Amino acid sequence: MSLSGLLQLGVSTVIFLAAATMAKQWALAPGLGKLVVTLALYSLGNLIMLRLVREFGMASSFSLSAVIQLVAVNLIALAVFGEKLAPIQSVGVALAIVAVVLITMGPYITGR
Repeated sequence: MSLSGLLQLGVSTVIFLAAATMAKQWALAPGLGKLVVTLALYSLGNLIMLRLVREFGMASSFSLSAVIQLVAVNLIALAVFGEKLAPIQSVGVALAIVAVVLITMGPYITGR
């Protein structure tokens, strides 16, 4: 992935994290303004992802985005909002990370 692609992935991740944080804020205290901002942020993040899909393919773009968001959203949920994961949920998050890494790195490992 090029530097431009990595920057776009980083920007989309920041936007998706802001959207997830706003969604949590809306869940705590619903309001039309929060809902509109949440939807706008998710829409913007997805528009960037469409560009990444065109440039780098669906598998790579969405897999990388998924693992980065998985880790980052969980860090925000735990650190900022004080949420807790049960041990089995923690194992699930770890396995999801491993799965996405295998999907992403699979072609390089197998030489395809």
